[in-house]
Amino acid sequence: MVEDNGTLRPKPLDPKFGVWVTEADRAARLDQLATEPELLRVEHLRVDFPIRNPLGAKRSYFVAVQDVSFSIRRGETLGLVGESGCGKTTLGRTLLGLIPPTAGTITFDGQTLSRQAPWHRLRADLQLIFQDPYSSLNPRMTVGDAIAEPLRVHCGQERFHRYRRLDARRDRVAYLLERVGLPVAAMHRFPHEFSGGQRQRICIARALALNPQLVVADEPVSALDVSVQAQVLNLLKELQAEFGLTYLFISHDLSVVKFMGDRIMVMNQGRIEELDTGDRIYHHPQSAYTRTLIAAIPHLATSWNPSTTQESREADPS
Repeated sequence: MVEDNGTLRPKPLDPKFGVWVTEADRAARLDQLATEPELLRVEHLRVDFPIRNPLGAKRSYFVAVQDVSFSIRRGETLGLVGESGCGKTTLGRTLLGLIPPTAGTITFDGQTLSRQAPWHRLRADLQLIFQDPYSSLNPRMTVGDAIAEPLRVHCGQERFHRYRRLDARRDRVAYLLERVGLPVAAMHRFPHEFSGGQRQRICIARALALNPQLVVADEPVSALDVSVQAQVLNLLKELQAEFGLTYLFISHDLSVVKFMGDRIMVMNQGRIEELDTGDRIYHHPQSAYTRTLIAAIPHLATSWNPSTTQESREADPS
């Protein structure tokens, strides 16, 4: 939005989250990201799941991810959006080695990810934030033990040798708790003693314990209230700026993805329908499926969708 004197007036990326930036800010960030090297490249990825008959023999295959190719640059947030069952979570977990790919290649920081890859070393740089924070936390472990577990598991690597000491792990846990907005005393409590938003902050702290390069956030705010969503999303952005994180942010909520993502990738039935910047996806969608997703958002005015323009809403007596 332009003022009378020609200067850009800040406007929110999405009114729901109340974060104010200028169009120039967004353009400058995209220009800066274009100079960064690729961290992740995916080429022609395919993931099949066998369908078995009652006797256990393979009868056919269900194709969950079909011929998917994309890349993510260092420091970027790539938003992945699509309806439930389209393959978003399968894609994210395949990138982390939790599901073996049927075909295609995944290259992370110059290393091809395959069954022979050094996964124990790579997992420190590839972390996941789960959709349900409660089920992803062990109810028998204190918060401090849960956040410190990655440090204990990976302390055999040379870069994490200092975390062999209990006091070093406790100091790291205390720092992470403070950084995600929780008191240090929370490390002695159990997950059931926290609200949903607080538990998701704990999961974020655990994911950041090893200073990962890539974080796959699998619908991290879908189970939270809108006000809590805004707090968690703003926290993720702050942590990205502080730690230089790269995100693959998965969601079915277009407004959340537009707020978080530098680029948006639209997925449908295992295939990538469209990949572009948020503004272009919203205002100049090329795919009919993307248009359908955007048209389903209440009162989103777009030039190509007359049914949602201000004039049509004013003319509609309902």
